Amino acid sequence: MKKDTYIFPCIFKYRGAGISIYFPDLDGCVSHGDSEREAFESAKEALSLHLYGMEQDDDNIPEPSELRNLELRENQKAVLVEVFMPPFRARQANKYVKKTLTIPEWLNIEAERAGVNFSQVLQNGLKDYLHIANTQ
Repeated sequence: MKKDTYIFPCIFKYRGAGISIYFPDLDGCVSHGDSEREAFESAKEALSLHLYGMEQDDDNIPEPSELRNLELRENQKAVLVEVFMPPFRARQANKYVKKTLTIPEWLNIEAERAGVNFSQVLQNGLKDYLHIANTQ
């Protein structure tokens, strides 16, 4: 089930001048930063993106571990990272993706002569084909 807000523990691992971050409950959710502030912002972005991907794939999102149950090493600190998903989901849904397509050369020549905006024509054509209102 999708939630609007998630809070997960994150481990900051201090290495020289940088900080590696990972989420013990979410395999593959990692990032880094040069400062604590940058690491925290990177952690929020990584968590949002990771959870969004899990939601899109209908993966089971685990319950977060409690901070008191985490085993830390000397150069590690645990923090809680909170993400509010509705604005992130909206940004992802409205993000443009590049598509490669093939059309006959003669059609390309005529369209370029006419000053066709290929992206707009494709968007309008897909909306018509899918019976989607042209307000999205």
